[in-house]
Amino acid sequence: MQQHTVRVYRSADTPPRSELLAWKLARVAADETPVETDVCAMIVNRVIDNAGVAVAGLARHPVANARAQALAHPHRGGATVFGMPREVRVACEWAAWANASAVRELDFHDTFLSIDMNHPGDMIPPIVAVGQQCGASGRDLVRGIAAAYEIDVCLSNGICLHEHRIDHLTHIAAGMVGGIGAMLRLPAEVIYQALNHIVHVTITTRQSRKGEISSWKAHAPAHAAKLAVEAVDRAIRGETSPSPIYEGDDSIIAWLLDGPDAVYSVPLPEPGEPRRGILETYTKAHSAEIHSQALIDLAFRMRTRIPDLSRVREIVIHASLPTDRIIGTGSGDPQKFDPLATRETLDHSVMYIFAVALEDGRWHHVDSYLPERASRPSTVALWRRIRTVEDPEWTARYYAKDPRQKAFGGRVVVTMDDGTQVEDEIAVADAHPLGAKPFGRDDYVGKFTALASGFAQPHERARFLAAALALPALPSGGLIELNVEVPEQARYCEGLRAGIFEQRAE
Repeated sequence: MQQHTVRVYRSADTPPRSELLAWKLARVAADETPVETDVCAMIVNRVIDNAGVAVAGLARHPVANARAQALAHPHRGGATVFGMPREVRVACEWAAWANASAVRELDFHDTFLSIDMNHPGDMIPPIVAVGQQCGASGRDLVRGIAAAYEIDVCLSNGICLHEHRIDHLTHIAAGMVGGIGAMLRLPAEVIYQALNHIVHVTITTRQSRKGEISSWKAHAPAHAAKLAVEAVDRAIRGETSPSPIYEGDDSIIAWLLDGPDAVYSVPLPEPGEPRRGILETYTKAHSAEIHSQALIDLAFRMRTRIPDLSRVREIVIHASLPTDRIIGTGSGDPQKFDPLATRETLDHSVMYIFAVALEDGRWHHVDSYLPERASRPSTVALWRRIRTVEDPEWTARYYAKDPRQKAFGGRVVVTMDDGTQVEDEIAVADAHPLGAKPFGRDDYVGKFTALASGFAQPHERARFLAAALALPALPSGGLIELNVEVPEQARYCEGLRAGIFEQRAE
């Protein structure tokens, strides 16, 4: 890897295009280096993982509404929509919107934690949708997804957005554009213009993940996906975009991140170096916020050592600054202790999550968030005895450069009413590549089967899995097989209202 220095320049001092970060990211996307076998296998795993979590969310309100909006934009020869028959096609940007919403809804797909954090699996739906509409092959798709993950991982390893309360969409949106460009084998010039465009229009604040968290949490990456498709389309047509988008004196860095004196170091692969970024990411075993994954596993382990939870006086979770600030008491969000809070809010409350995991010894993407579950008196009592504190040691481990030293968990101290304490710690989630039970192919297939079984018919699940496992060999046009159809009643959602797109002039 090479370390690329990024800083702000006055307009008069702008360096040559070849030295700009967006251009170097475009070169990463345009590089012709073959995708290595283990990377290809992991891409197949993530396509399977995305499909499972998407299908399990099809009947949920945000997903059903996004699907309805997409279906109002039919396009012959377009892309498929999760849950619908494969012959139903919509414009690819609307398929990206609907399918990315479905993938994100349950907060149950893959993750990456570094200087910044996000869900790189959010990038797959728009790349697949464009590939379906443009007749790409499985080999093309693999190339595109590998490039997308590489760009996202490089940016997340080098530039922190969240400490400035900027949402992580900007990095994954750049990955989306790079992935689409790589799949379509577009020239670096075209990808460069699309990257400038997408970074410019996907800078949003983290208010979408604060206080009473709304259904926009599922739609936020889907909106970036739709914009990414439009950015690439516009660039293909020869249009240009704001530049330099990172280094300019009125850029995101100059005014929204660390300011005009900031200097970042972004690791980038050398020309011809294999793109292996996806192997730094991992999927979730639990349908909950990124930073809670290891702590759920720790709760399962500790509960056997706490014979009577009603006797717990206090639980203190010593964790990194991001954990404390995003899902802990360091957020300052009283909504994180509200039994009537939205699912999205409970999903971002490690106090709630740890209490339920201690009581139940399991985590379920539906049952663990039901209103009656959140309102259980014993849970509320335990929940309100839990707090988080930022521990400098765990913060240092969170940001460690050596992957073997990185840690995303914490140390938990449970104090009983007699003063005795139960203490334990965990560095990474069990499903993490360095965890106790790293996810392998069988785990991905098992997760898909468990999530999709209540929705898709057995023959349809088998058909999809056969197509996904054969992904690298799918011919041009074969990406249509990566959809999963479910019966109409399995995707039915009550209470939907027609919007603008369904209205027809008299």
